[in-house]
Amino acid sequence: MEKNTSKGRPKKELDREQVYKLALMHCNMTEMSDFFGVDVKTLRVNYSQEILKGKAEGKIRLRKKQFEVAEKGNCSMLIWLGKQVLNQSDQQNGDDFESLPLTDIV
Repeated sequence: MEKNTSKGRPKKELDREQVYKLALMHCNMTEMSDFFGVDVKTLRVNYSQEILKGKAEGKIRLRKKQFEVAEKGNCSMLIWLGKQVLNQSDQQNGDDFESLPLTDIV
């Protein structure tokens, strides 16, 4: 009789392109794990490259769209998405903007 040397459940192969596309749309880990019917740990361990690439490219696409739509004049949704996905805020970072010295105009 042969011994079963595998541990845990059988490995479930996911479509890597589909993982990437869900990450591109900024689906969170719980949403993706529910979609595929796997544990979040399975995604983290086996598909982290696809997830990181998808989320990074999603941010780039969102930033590009922000500029395109902002130039056309509709900013409300872009501001909301920027705050939600890109962690932008209404606060300015002091490192980026320094006050200019005031001088008298002669």
